[in-house]
Amino acid sequence: MKRFAVIGMGRFGTKLAQSLTAAGHEVIAIDVRAEMTEAMRDEVALAVRMDATNIEALKTQGVDKVDAAIVSIGEDFESNALATATLKELGISLVISRAATPIQAKILLRIGADEVINPQEQSAARLAHRLANPNIIEQLELAAGHSLVQLNAPQEWHNRTLGQIDLRKKYEVNLVAIRRRVKVRGQDGQQAVRERIIDLPMAGTTIQPNDVLVLVGSTESLAKLPS
Repeated sequence: MKRFAVIGMGRFGTKLAQSLTAAGHEVIAIDVRAEMTEAMRDEVALAVRMDATNIEALKTQGVDKVDAAIVSIGEDFESNALATATLKELGISLVISRAATPIQAKILLRIGADEVINPQEQSAARLAHRLANPNIIEQLELAAGHSLVQLNAPQEWHNRTLGQIDLRKKYEVNLVAIRRRVKVRGQDGQQAVRERIIDLPMAGTTIQPNDVLVLVGSTESLAKLPS
């Protein structure tokens, strides 16, 4: 389980906090508006009415110990920028900030944001899945509540067969294909790396460290895959 702080309980921040919680992670939801934190009280581990530029208040709530903080204050860019700078001063290794324009993005990066997102281009659910599991390379929603993901093979699956891992029973997902890089020798005698697609993986197929797995399942089940 990871710990996240989400600052700004607008539509994007609320959905992000809910998605991270649904994936089994601990979320601290922060907003200066009492009605917004009150609405989130039963949705997350902790909902706090607080000024996210107050470094001592952030420490009091344990924000300095989170794995990542996401600043999603959409209405007030100055507050968004100040919160970003404060979180970096607090020593949080990954701070992701919201920007509505390229100029805002440049400013946020210059004051310390590790990454900048535009909610119009990236959904809160997709960001939540990426934060919850860094092994996810790409995610495509197939239908409501179901997705296809491309996932770097988790370390705990390396050198184990699909029968041993038992994806369907243990994780309730289906493996569609494996993308595997293999060394081949060309006509000139030189070695090169090519991608091989294993589109009918069997129970005896062994997962290798550099494999990319193509998986299908419910969005909730995919969110619980090992990272």
